[in-house]
Amino acid sequence: MYYVKKTFEVAGAHRLELDYPSKCTQLHGHNWLITIHCRARELNEHGMVVDFADIKRRIADRLDHQVVNDILGCNPTAENMARWCCEQVPQCYRVDVQETQGNIATYELDD
Repeated sequence: MYYVKKTFEVAGAHRLELDYPSKCTQLHGHNWLITIHCRARELNEHGMVVDFADIKRRIADRLDHQVVNDILGCNPTAENMARWCCEQVPQCYRVDVQETQGNIATYELDD
């Protein structure tokens, strides 16, 4: 099995839809640190699991400097962002979304 991971920073804004009082229901920003984990049993015709530039195009180029609510189509929690990112890259099996230094959400496919 081959494994690769790509980490990048995405600056953006979001507001959470919550049924309890929270300052997170107001539009606010983060510099999310996102790590995309991919794997493959065989390398593609270019000798790669996935092209790192393709991961950037599929995730960072779509989220950076955006209002994430407008892109995800669901409540843009870190957990939902991690799932959405995983769904964008075919070889992806795990995504870590670090919202702040101490807050990290992980989504991992069940195999």
